[in-house]
Amino acid sequence: MQNQSAQAPLDRSDLRILALLQSDGRMSNLKLAEAVHLSPTATLARVQRLTRDGFILGYEARLNPLKLDAGMLVFVEVLLDKTTPHVFEEFKVAVQLKPEIMECHMVAGGFDYLLKTRSADMTAYRAFAGEVLWQLPGVRETRTYAVMEEVKNSTHLHLRGI
Repeated sequence: MQNQSAQAPLDRSDLRILALLQSDGRMSNLKLAEAVHLSPTATLARVQRLTRDGFILGYEARLNPLKLDAGMLVFVEVLLDKTTPHVFEEFKVAVQLKPEIMECHMVAGGFDYLLKTRSADMTAYRAFAGEVLWQLPGVRETRTYAVMEEVKNSTHLHLRGI
């Protein structure tokens, strides 16, 4: 995302558009315009600017993992063998190629990366761990946290000022 300070500041209408699209990315431009009390032309121009400036990254459908054989959610702490730029880069490249890894975050603390993974069940996760996870470049140690209950799962950002 581009640096917001180099762009025009977001006003209340921009923030309202972002909030509405965040809740319903399929909302028509006409309905969006009515909700923010702007003309459809002005609303479309704002959405295009928000997209061009990197505030809107894209649109996608949220799928139900329970219905798609991906009901097992596991978080994994990964400790790398060495913490050199080369090892970090190899690890990051390898992670991009593994569809079971939904998120990968470099973190500060007692380990190097936190992964969010999904698989069908514990048997499938164990196979993934042995065939994929432990074979990733530089992995020395992992700690696995199987999720027993998903209490909150949201992609919505808290938008201040609306």
